[in-house]
Amino acid sequence: MSVQSPVVASDAPALEAFVKRSSGHGAALAEIGLPTRRVEAWRYTPLRAIADTAWTQAAPLASEAVSALLDGLPLPESGARMVYGNGRFLEGLSVPLDIAQQASDHVSPLKGVFSATLNMALGEKGLDLHIPAGTDAGLLTLISLSSGDTVSTHLQHRIVLEEGASLTLYDVNAGEGRYIANPRFDIVVGKGATLRHIKLQRESLSGTHLAIVSADVSEKGEYDSFTLNQGGSLARHEAVVTLNAPHAMVHVNGVQIVDGQRLNDLTSMIHHAAPDGSSRQTVKTVLSDAGQGVFQGKILVDRVAQKTDGYQMNQALLLSEKAQINSKPELEIYADDVKCSHGATVGALDDEQLFYLRSRGVPEAQARDILVRAFLIDALDLVADEALRDLLVRSMAS
Repeated sequence: MSVQSPVVASDAPALEAFVKRSSGHGAALAEIGLPTRRVEAWRYTPLRAIADTAWTQAAPLASEAVSALLDGLPLPESGARMVYGNGRFLEGLSVPLDIAQQASDHVSPLKGVFSATLNMALGEKGLDLHIPAGTDAGLLTLISLSSGDTVSTHLQHRIVLEEGASLTLYDVNAGEGRYIANPRFDIVVGKGATLRHIKLQRESLSGTHLAIVSADVSEKGEYDSFTLNQGGSLARHEAVVTLNAPHAMVHVNGVQIVDGQRLNDLTSMIHHAAPDGSSRQTVKTVLSDAGQGVFQGKILVDRVAQKTDGYQMNQALLLSEKAQINSKPELEIYADDVKCSHGATVGALDDEQLFYLRSRGVPEAQARDILVRAFLIDALDLVADEALRDLLVRSMAS
């Protein structure tokens, strides 16, 4: 990714506060600044809503606040669980994986990427997992809770899967108040290993979510991700994935449900740096009221990455004349023996289908809901774990 030039005054209250709080990398954060629409990567997702606030470190969460936030979240009834509140590990509510070891200090050098630079400057210790070779670690639920007014959290997670290892991560984000949640994942998927990363983003309707995932995938490894963007006044999930050995695979799929005046953004950059790799991206967005959706997906294929198979599709359903979708699929290909395609569609509910359901006695609200679910089913079916898929559907209905 290219370096983003600073385009916000250095005395912006948010930037000043972040740099002052930084224990390191403050200079890099000051140099990159807060991006505005003049930065191409943030053209559709400006951060002016957070620029004028001097964000402070979040205080520890009281047990009553934690219980209130956990109530109603669609969570598995059993399995390993790691819970964080306002950037702090809540040991009493957590059940760690028995087989996980401490991860390496691997951190991807995402120079010039704002969300990553902000996290590096203010990072708080999060997951630190090393799954040994050949180990199926099962399901781990990661719960990140935020609460407060004009506060920010910056959890740093590191996950390393050795050869042939596997892990399913259910990543839940929620909160109350006006805050910034800025999590970062540094992921290494070893040879023949598989990481399934299912994310539920349902932050406070006044909250901001700026997430960055960096994943390096080795030979015959697979990073299979799905994001449900459902909350936040402004929410951006950004994935930067490198397929650095033959036959590596990545899925960056998602659904965005945007209403009110909220903005949800799913941005990805998939780098095919070795031959015979495959990538799949299917993102569907449903927008109502004055909601805004953003999809930016780039596939970069190096000259050495012959036999690459890349697919990218973004589809949006507009339920209101005021709703807006900005879609920017990109292909940058330097190899001459590849199979890559991308596309985008925008539409409204089919009046004939709606009339058909109404004529058979289905109330209008229920008929519209049926058609919306039919639009989303192809994307949701990409979540292979049926139990987790059902939890996402429950969240959409709540």
